[in-house]
Amino acid sequence: MYPYDFQKLESKWQKAWDDQQTFKVGSIKEGTLDPSKPKYYVLDMFPYPSGKGLHVGHPLGYIATDIVARYKRMCGFNVLHPMGFDAFGLPAEQFAIETGTHPAITTDQNIDNMRNQLRACGLSYDWSREIKTTDPSYYKWTQWIFIKLYNSWFDEIDQKAKPIEKLIQSYENDEYRIDPKGNRIAKSDVGFQHAKKWKTFSSQEQEAILSKDRLAFLDDVTVNWCPGLGTVLANEEVTADGRSERGNYPVFKKPLKQWMLRITKYADRLEKDLKDVDWPEAVKQMQTNWIGKSEGAIVQFSLERNKEEKVSVFTTRPDTLFGCTFMVLAPEHPLVDHLVTDEQRQAVFAFREKMAAKSDVERQSDQKAKEGVFTGSYAVHPTMPDRRVPIWIADYVLMGYGFGAVMAVPAHDQRDFDFAKKHLLKIRAVVEPHPKFLKEHALSLMEYLEDPGALDVAYEGEGVSAQSDNLEIDFNGVTTNRAKEKMIEYLEKKEIGQKKIQYKLRDWLFSRQRYWGEPFPVLHGSGGSIQVVQEKDLPVILPEMEDFKPTALNDENASPQPSLGRAKEDWKEVTIDGNSYIRELNTMPQWAGSCWYYLRFTDPTNKNTFADEKEENYWMGNNGVDLYVGGVEHAVLHLLYARFWHKVLFDLGFVSTNEPFGKLFNQGYIQAYSYQDDRGMYVPAFDVQEEEDGTFTYEGQKVTRQLGKMGKSLKNSISPDEVIDMFGCDTFRLFEMYLGPIEQSKTWDTEAIVGVHRFLQRAWRNFVDEESGELLIVDTKMDDKLSLIVNKTIAMATKDMNEMKFNTAIAHLIQLNNLFVSMDKIPLEAARAFVLMLNPLAPHMAEELWQKLGYKESIAYASWPKADQNILSQDKVQVVVQINGKRRANLEVDGSATQEDIELLAKQDENVKKHLEGVTVVKTIYVPKKLVNYVVKP
Repeated sequence: MYPYDFQKLESKWQKAWDDQQTFKVGSIKEGTLDPSKPKYYVLDMFPYPSGKGLHVGHPLGYIATDIVARYKRMCGFNVLHPMGFDAFGLPAEQFAIETGTHPAITTDQNIDNMRNQLRACGLSYDWSREIKTTDPSYYKWTQWIFIKLYNSWFDEIDQKAKPIEKLIQSYENDEYRIDPKGNRIAKSDVGFQHAKKWKTFSSQEQEAILSKDRLAFLDDVTVNWCPGLGTVLANEEVTADGRSERGNYPVFKKPLKQWMLRITKYADRLEKDLKDVDWPEAVKQMQTNWIGKSEGAIVQFSLERNKEEKVSVFTTRPDTLFGCTFMVLAPEHPLVDHLVTDEQRQAVFAFREKMAAKSDVERQSDQKAKEGVFTGSYAVHPTMPDRRVPIWIADYVLMGYGFGAVMAVPAHDQRDFDFAKKHLLKIRAVVEPHPKFLKEHALSLMEYLEDPGALDVAYEGEGVSAQSDNLEIDFNGVTTNRAKEKMIEYLEKKEIGQKKIQYKLRDWLFSRQRYWGEPFPVLHGSGGSIQVVQEKDLPVILPEMEDFKPTALNDENASPQPSLGRAKEDWKEVTIDGNSYIRELNTMPQWAGSCWYYLRFTDPTNKNTFADEKEENYWMGNNGVDLYVGGVEHAVLHLLYARFWHKVLFDLGFVSTNEPFGKLFNQGYIQAYSYQDDRGMYVPAFDVQEEEDGTFTYEGQKVTRQLGKMGKSLKNSISPDEVIDMFGCDTFRLFEMYLGPIEQSKTWDTEAIVGVHRFLQRAWRNFVDEESGELLIVDTKMDDKLSLIVNKTIAMATKDMNEMKFNTAIAHLIQLNNLFVSMDKIPLEAARAFVLMLNPLAPHMAEELWQKLGYKESIAYASWPKADQNILSQDKVQVVVQINGKRRANLEVDGSATQEDIELLAKQDENVKKHLEGVTVVKTIYVPKKLVNYVVKP
């Protein structure tokens, strides 16, 4: 008997691929790779080695990239398809703390488990290039990149990073000086002649000046401090209710000295260069929104009690300045202590304490009930000096954006409007609304201008200015855009404001008070001096520590105590040339290692540099990574951080492309039903019974069903190991792809997998006699009908593979296989084409059938079949073209023509063109290969 024994067959070929290193990629520098061939770099987003392992949803993207990699190899490309593990970070450390096992041990165990699961999926990774961020030979170069950031500055004129030595040289050449506020100014700047020269500062003062420009720098910043976890958390690690995502501990705002990366210098390039990448528009928009570029003006408000003291605000609507009726500061604004009066002190301090326990997300939530307290102080209106502007603090203003202060124009900003209504503050309209707005609210223009607070909403749109004049200027009747320009001109002339481009993007908080992360290559000397570790002394190895647990604190005011503070003294203390130093005791965040791993994959074992120049130039090419696949949850932070690091390396001449990822593709999710009992507890999904009345029960008790993510905590996850053991890897791969377009989420259905498995069983029986093992192939020419069908299948499958429409590619192969069922024996040419097209999708069966067809070399590098266009051109169909149901043309088109092809031909027909002139097509009805009907109206 010779049945389809998938377990034996798949084990055989996975071993063969390993033994023969089938997917190992050669090296240019070693002469084992032909650089004259085109390259294709296909990459999965760096997975985190969770202790829970994979469920069937995780491999969706991995299988998709593997299909692309196998297809591209068959198309003649050198393919780089690597895999590694993003293994540092808080999740691994927390898991280790909970289990009492060192994170190095649990992380390696998790990696071993995940690697085995990935191998079982038949993925054609070059495992010789595997990397993990916890390997010192890897994080040596993460530390090296940090040193490059520390020793670089951003030249605003050339809009690029340069070595800090260039800036020092410019200072020494007197091209820059320092003004009284400590700012760097160039020769062309006003006040240069009166600014201080570089040589007049002490070495310590010079270093303080340089720190304002370094791309990596120490700064006192307000951070998310979690005493329960004993560390600072990034915004994304804090829930909307102000608690830690891990452990659900309270998180507080606290000023601390932390390492920061000056990503804001790249805000403009990070936004503009999105036009150069092939990414989903939704992802581009998410990045654009996160960067938050806005054009407007800085306006200076003088304090009533001392006109020399100023409060700066940034506004995108300087045209509405006449409508400012109050000012709002962030509770943590440094001026609050100075502004608060004795009468308001208790209320202000109580409010600040309350806000410290809230996350930025919660404070910025779009709630109607805005909270705030009056400071007791007033500012002077810049354009109307006789008008007092009360200064409040409120929850919806953050220090992280602009100056932590806003000029409130409640008539034309909804947040200000809500706040003003709640606290009974004046609302003054200075923009005439669009007539549609007035009509919707049954108001005349006069009524609106007299009392805009009578409404429930602010008018935030554009229009023409009203009630906007003083003795020097009159903007009444001027359009919004022109009024913005005129107001900025006025502010600059009066020296009370200036034009400004602002970003929401904040500098990157880069310190963690935890153990499981990359050590900083930084030494702290006497007097606050800082020295980075010399490159020859890298890597700075993470010390072995039995007690790596963070110090959890009950006191929110207590200072962080980094875990590395308990490292042995011979690690912490360093002596260089007789001078004593203490190592930086914080570690880098998890994001660090994943910022550049795609570069290391091009040359993962290089001991002399992060990647050989020739290897990097070849694999990154003009487009960077050719296909980058991962979840949309990484649409902002990971991609933004990686792009930032890459651009710095590009500016410094270490990489060859401006952008790291040429094409981005976000896969959907595999969803599953989960069930909850009346307590809200999840019950095992696979033990739930569906009753005749359509309800669901678990152990006789009713439960509710919901569709969503798959996960162990939801008790609805399925391991790929279970599916592969039961049906085989090829079936699992095909089923995941056949569920639907990979960019869409779809529901897992274990019962439906049987249909895909039957397809492979039927294909096996079409090729192999299960009784004798005889190959059911005959070396005869295909007849015309079969030849046409095979070539059409090749054409359609090729198109689908190029567009990553794997579900329809599988459907075409199923149809061709069904045709084979009626044949006693399959012509060799048809059989060969079928096996070649099957290879990227079900590679184990394809390898076995390929071998049975008499080929000794692996099918992995066999050429993808090409459709014979001469044969396809013989396949003609008649298509009727109608306009509003009336026949206007008959077209004879190729059977392989798409709807787009047919419509193009239709609109070139003279009679169709004549009847489409002067009308609007409101709908197109298309019946494949039969009819196109344009529904039109005058």
